[in-house]
Amino acid sequence: MQVILLEKISNVGSLGDLVDVKPGFARNFLLPLGKAQMATKTNLEEFETRRAEYEAQQSSLLESAKQRAAALEGATVTVLARAGNEGKLFGSVGGDEIAAAFVAANKAVEKRELRLPEGPLRNTGEHEIVLHIHPEVNVTVKVVVEGEEE
Repeated sequence: MQVILLEKISNVGSLGDLVDVKPGFARNFLLPLGKAQMATKTNLEEFETRRAEYEAQQSSLLESAKQRAAALEGATVTVLARAGNEGKLFGSVGGDEIAAAFVAANKAVEKRELRLPEGPLRNTGEHEIVLHIHPEVNVTVKVVVEGEEE
C-alpha cells in the first residue's frame, strides 16, 4: 500500500516521501494518527500545494524537540527500589517508574520516549538512558537506582 508521509517516521521515511508500507501499518497507525495520507492523485496534488505548510510545521516541532533536549541534557533522577545486599533488585525498574521520577522532578518525559535497549534496570547504581524525543533528536540522561530499606 502506497502512502505519502506527512512527517518524518523512523525507519520508514521523511516528509513527502511516497513509500510502500504494509496495509495493517497504514490502516492502524499511519492513517488514524495523521502521519500519512493514501497515495492517490488528488492527495498528491493537495500535498504539493500544502508542502510549505507541512515543512514549517515539522521544523517547529524539531525546534521545540531541540529545546526540550537542551533542557534535559545531563539530567539525573533517582529511583528507589527494594534491593538485596549485593545491589541486585527484587524485581526491576521499568519505564513507568523512570517516567514518574522525571515527572516528580518537574521534567516532562513520557514513557514512550524512553529507550531501554537492555530491558528494565535490575541493579542498583547509575544507568544511562536514551530519550528519543523526535526522530532526529536523542538525549542521554542518568537514572540512579538506589536500594531502599524496609
